[in-house]
Amino acid sequence: LTAATGELARRGFVVTRGHTIETLACATDIVFDKTGTLTEGELRLVGVEPFGALDTARCLALAGALERTSEHPLARSLTARAEAQGAPLRATEITAEAGAGMEGTIDGIRYRVGSPAYCGCADDGDGTSVMLAANGVALARFSFDDPIRSDAHVIVQTLLRAGCRVHVLSGDAAPAVHAVADALGIALRQARATPAGKQAYLRDLQLAGRVVAMVGDGVNDAPVLAQADVSVAMASGAQLAQARADAVLLSNRLADLADAIALSRQTMRIVRQNLAWATVYNLIAIPAAIAGWVTPWIAGVGMSGSSLAVVLNALRLRRPDRGSRSGSGRE
Repeated sequence: LTAATGELARRGFVVTRGHTIETLACATDIVFDKTGTLTEGELRLVGVEPFGALDTARCLALAGALERTSEHPLARSLTARAEAQGAPLRATEITAEAGAGMEGTIDGIRYRVGSPAYCGCADDGDGTSVMLAANGVALARFSFDDPIRSDAHVIVQTLLRAGCRVHVLSGDAAPAVHAVADALGIALRQARATPAGKQAYLRDLQLAGRVVAMVGDGVNDAPVLAQADVSVAMASGAQLAQARADAVLLSNRLADLADAIALSRQTMRIVRQNLAWATVYNLIAIPAAIAGWVTPWIAGVGMSGSSLAVVLNALRLRRPDRGSRSGSGRE
């Protein structure tokens, strides 16, 4: 376990809790968040569609003021665009609803920015989008583009070939979630999942006897990361998610996640080999010692040799050429 933990850290996968390697080795289901995990997380604002009398600049300024304290990638993109146009607005009495959006007061008017349901608007978007509303009246829709990670398809196929079931679990709109899942060949997916809904999704898998590994990056993922049997947070994500996770993917490369699963399985095989060797050694050595066939110097050499065999076997986990840096997951 020490050799495996060190090798994983060298490859950008930092284990923070003791059970991680053992649980990851027997994981049957790998559940991915979408934004910032399977996708780059660098959302680009590609469209602003005002619905009322407010122009694009005003809608951006309002949304940016509400989202300024949020760590969500959508919020960061909106805030950056709003600040780029100058003269930012100030929002007061800001409240946040996890997985839904932000609410605040600007110039005496109460505004909301977030999911269509949270804003009381009809969901007619066809991708990743958020709404701006006041008193349940839609003022604008902001559309975003978030490209899929270049190594995501390879990693998903590697996990499927390794016998894992792969899921996409996201709070985004169904069209955006289905588009990513279809592109990556993931059959199991759920969209518009709230933080509580994500926990329920994992709980159902666990009640069915599945061992669930969750991979996420956002503040909203913290509860579901805690729910999973083993959890992995992206280093580019929120600090709260990293604090609740059992491991952190410092490299932000999904290829290293596949390598971590492969190495975890190899680690447990070596653990079993070492236990088997120790059992056989003692079954032979103890009766021989009782019979008087083993002198003290032979016993010392035997114990040292046995310990050395165990250590050398474990050090196979640190071979420089172990696995593939391209994300194949080979051991």
